[in-house]
Amino acid sequence: MGFERRAILTALAFALTTGCARARPSDGLMLDPTLWQGYKTRFLTPEGRIVDNGNGGVSHSEGQGYGMALAQAAGDAAAFEGMARWTAQTLLRKDVALHSWRYTPGRADPVADPNNATDGDLLIAWALLMAGRRWGKPDYLQQSAAIRGAVAQKLIVQRHGFTLLLPGLVGFAKADRVIVNPSYYVWPAIDAFARLEPRIWGPLAADGMNILKAARFGPSGLPADWLDIKGKGVVEPAEGRDPVFGFEGIRVPLYCLMSGRRGACDAIARYWLALVRAGKPLPAWVNVVTGETAPYALSAGATAIAGRLLNRNLPAGGVDQDYYAATLGLMNQMRI
Repeated sequence: MGFERRAILTALAFALTTGCARARPSDGLMLDPTLWQGYKTRFLTPEGRIVDNGNGGVSHSEGQGYGMALAQAAGDAAAFEGMARWTAQTLLRKDVALHSWRYTPGRADPVADPNNATDGDLLIAWALLMAGRRWGKPDYLQQSAAIRGAVAQKLIVQRHGFTLLLPGLVGFAKADRVIVNPSYYVWPAIDAFARLEPRIWGPLAADGMNILKAARFGPSGLPADWLDIKGKGVVEPAEGRDPVFGFEGIRVPLYCLMSGRRGACDAIARYWLALVRAGKPLPAWVNVVTGETAPYALSAGATAIAGRLLNRNLPAGGVDQDYYAATLGLMNQMRI
């Protein structure tokens, strides 16, 4: 089934706008090519997929988006093209310009679940936008515009007095609540999109910040990885999920730092700083309700994010060999 006519027209309009827009400094994040080469050697296959070695060798839209963003920042046009091609051929849905979230090699149907992961779509669209501008590639700009149009049409919703970002097409908009994930708000991407389509992305950004400010739970005032939005001002840890700030939430300060929103993470900074001053390790997760903490520390990549937030050089546990931890560390190295 082809895209809906409205989505096509919207995407074309976005592409024209994108092509005429001037790149801002924050769009020009750069990465040391030597850092990228090490990551590329470990996680990028010849066909163009980023391998999540911590989850059985699967690939997903998130990883493709990260890989494409990092390759663009490092100036590796060939690697970017390979990832963009594999992503479009393997994960891009036929009915809407969004990506199925996971690829599992070795299965008869490696893309069995068509649902998307919205953070992956935002990362891919952002990487395509940056690459299109950097290398003068109109096709990248058009692909980015199509994805942005699909997100705007399908995944940005008005509920309970907020403009919200659904984490996926299916499973997050309930009768009495909407489930959101603060770490799916990829702030540098949203800011880049808001400069092109302010009426769409501006309200999303404003309410995303409002939600993050409201999502301060327990004695430490930390956000949970998953939230329920139940009404104007009613933000709670999501039902049926562990109320932790951890594996997902570590990206909240990362994206805030990448977009000049350090102040939005003041509660996280206070929590980490108190531990550092007490000579205690930073736990990989914290139960925001009970205060229980993980019996193990943050990964090296996550520790680097904490150090950047605190303006301190924090000791880490060595080089990350895990895809996700290594990705956090490399994204944290992107600079203007």
